[in-house]
Amino acid sequence: MKKLNIIIFGLLALAFASCERAFMEKDEPKNPVNVFDYLWDQVDRNYTLFDVKGINWDSVREVYRPMVNDDMDDYQLFDVCAAMLNTLRDGHTNLYSGFDASRNDSVYYKMYAERNINTEVVLLNYLTVYHHTTGSFAHNAIRDGRVAYIRYSSFSNDVSTDLMKYMVNYYKDCDGMILDLRQNTGGAITNVQNLLSIFDNHKQLLYKTQVKSGPGHDEFTDFQEVYAADSSILGKDKAYTKPVAVLIDRGSYSATSFFSVCTQGYDNIKLFGDYSGGGMGIPNGGTLPNGWNYRFSTTRTIALDGQNYENGVPPAVRVLLDPACTAQGIDNVIETAADWIVGL
Repeated sequence: MKKLNIIIFGLLALAFASCERAFMEKDEPKNPVNVFDYLWDQVDRNYTLFDVKGINWDSVREVYRPMVNDDMDDYQLFDVCAAMLNTLRDGHTNLYSGFDASRNDSVYYKMYAERNINTEVVLLNYLTVYHHTTGSFAHNAIRDGRVAYIRYSSFSNDVSTDLMKYMVNYYKDCDGMILDLRQNTGGAITNVQNLLSIFDNHKQLLYKTQVKSGPGHDEFTDFQEVYAADSSILGKDKAYTKPVAVLIDRGSYSATSFFSVCTQGYDNIKLFGDYSGGGMGIPNGGTLPNGWNYRFSTTRTIALDGQNYENGVPPAVRVLLDPACTAQGIDNVIETAADWIVGL
C-alpha cells in the first residue's frame, strides 16, 4: 500500500474543494435517450458506494429507463435523470442544468429535519452577548470558566493556525473544550487539517482512502493511508491534550464527517450528539452530451476501525436534544459533554 503523508492530505483537499474536474468524454448524440444512457453509464462505471448504499444500479435503470423517450422536453428529462440520481442517497450527487439543480432529498431532509441543535439556545445561553469572535470561531467559557465552548459553523470558513494558538492560550486554565460542529455542512478539507493541528500529532494514521480504478463496481486502487502531521502548531510538547468533546449531528456533513473520523486517532477527543450526516466520498464529475453537468462520489474512505461511515459517523456518546430542556434554555448535549470534561 502506498503511504501518504500530510501533503497528500492537502492534495485530496484540492479535489474535495473544487469537485469540478471533468471525466474525459467524447462527442455523443444529444437526444434524451442517449443523455440518460450516458449518465447511467458514467455512474455505473465511476460511482464508488453502491455496496455501502445497498443499491442495485441495474434495477434502478429498469425503473427509470422506460420513462425516457426522444419526444420528451428538457424539463421532463431533467426530472427523470434527477430522480434516478436521487436513488443514490448521496449528498455529493447533483445534476446541473441552466434552469435547475438537483439535490438528494433524503440527505437534505435528514440534515435539517433531524438537526440536534437549537441555535437560539446556544447563542442566548452559552455563547451569550459577551461571547468572543476569533476568525471563524465564536467562543466563550461556560461552567464557571472550567469549560471552553467553541462554535465552528462551516469548514468553508478558513481556520487560521495563529488564531487557534490564541484561543488555546486564552482557555489554558480550562479543564477542556467543547468543539461544536453541529449543522456544519462541510467545506474545505484543508481546514480539517488545520483544525487538527492543535492536537497531539505524531504521524498517527487517520484514515485510508480508495479511488475508482476501473468500470467494475469492485475495481479500486490500493488503499492510500493518510497520516497526521508530526508536530503541533503550538510547539514541541505543547499540543492540546486536555479533554475535547466534539458535538455532531445529521447536519455535520462531508468535511465534518472527515474530521469526526479523524478524531479516532486522538485519545483525548470524544464525539457527542447524534450520527453525522456522512458524505465521505469525494465528488467528481463531467458534462453530459446536452451540456448539463453532473457530479457524484468517486472515492471512498475507511476509518481506523475499518468501517466505511459514508452514511454517518456514530458518536461515542449519543445524546439527543430534550425538548423539555430546550424549553428551559438548556442544551443537554452541551451539558452532557461538559459533565464529561469536568469529570461528573
